[in-house]
Amino acid sequence: MARFGNLRAVLFSFVSLLALAITTSAQTPNPTPQVVMPTQEQPVRVAGQSSLYCAGYIQYQPVPLMPEIVGGQEEQEQRKFSQGDTVFLNAGSKQGIKEGQNFQIIRPRGQVKGVHKQKIGNLGTYVQEIGQLQVIRVMENTAAAQITFNCDQALFGDFLSPIPDREAPVQRAAGDLDRFAAPSGKPTGRLVMARDNRELVTRNDIVYIDLGTEDKVNPGDYLTIYRPLGTGQITHMDNNEGARTRSDGFQSDRYRGGGFSNQASRAQGSHPITSKEVKETRPPMPRKIVGEMVVIDVQTRTATAIITRVAGEVHTGDWVEIQ
Repeated sequence: MARFGNLRAVLFSFVSLLALAITTSAQTPNPTPQVVMPTQEQPVRVAGQSSLYCAGYIQYQPVPLMPEIVGGQEEQEQRKFSQGDTVFLNAGSKQGIKEGQNFQIIRPRGQVKGVHKQKIGNLGTYVQEIGQLQVIRVMENTAAAQITFNCDQALFGDFLSPIPDREAPVQRAAGDLDRFAAPSGKPTGRLVMARDNRELVTRNDIVYIDLGTEDKVNPGDYLTIYRPLGTGQITHMDNNEGARTRSDGFQSDRYRGGGFSNQASRAQGSHPITSKEVKETRPPMPRKIVGEMVVIDVQTRTATAIITRVAGEVHTGDWVEIQ
């Protein structure tokens, strides 16, 4: 009898739990279905922060006097300063410096001379962008600042200027570069020079051109990189072949096969013809398109651009045209 009593208790407990589960399920409302929308793809930009704010530029106006870096917290053992280091400025509250201000660190390198250019006259001063810093403490005639971002190591004498408002242009859809595109008829210029003293450049490299606001160039403008057909390589081949004479035929002193050879000079009618003559009389030829670039910063007479596509070697001295 005790066995049946235990069995009855177990069954009673099981039925009670089942009833409780059914009641709880009935009282719990069904969850509302949720629709998860696909995340919209962000547009791909042609440059990140380091390319955008380390590009440098050629400034036509004289570089004005600006606050300078004149000291460092650890200057007893270092003369170059990078991200996280504390430096001191030669300006404070008396000169309008405020705590929390952010500045760009720049280093003028001198006037741009002896470069390939289409414009006549001075292009300006090349300004190297070193990094950025934030003011953390202000005194009357000096201030302490911490370097927050650097492209190169800062030195005593580097200037501070407002951080430029730049936005990386959107990358165009991938595709082959049209190597036979007709000229747009818009302003043309030259690829003056490239960052880091490079002469042969490729995709993602920073370059400088002699087109600026005076030529109605704007950030985000795309330009075609080209050169006249038959120019631009490191080596040059003169493809003018020599003309053979009658004595270069196959005749000999003993067996005279005649004065004509099947290796004689090419001829149009009775007139010998060479490659040089063909080039002199041919119609205007298409230009040789070697790449594409997009502008990321514009100055008065110049602009800074980043190369986005190439179809061959690109180098300083190439021509550029606004698309």
